[in-house]
Amino acid sequence: MLLHFTKMHGAGNDFVVIDLITQRYRLRTRDVRSISDRHFGVGCDQLLVVEAPTNPSVDFRYRIYNADGEEVEQ
Repeated sequence: MLLHFTKMHGAGNDFVVIDLITQRYRLRTRDVRSISDRHFGVGCDQLLVVEAPTNPSVDFRYRIYNADGEEVEQ
């Protein structure tokens, strides 16, 4: 499957942003690790996922994952 993403960097960190509103994909822990891998993947410190909102009064929902695949608490 082809997965579109954007890679950004700032303040010494780099991020991969994936829009899961316009494309459908079920992101798993192993996917986050693969994408974050600097030798075999895109490479990033954190992966940000933009999703459809669960609350109708907001425009979107986002989730942040560390390179080890674990979701960051916010």
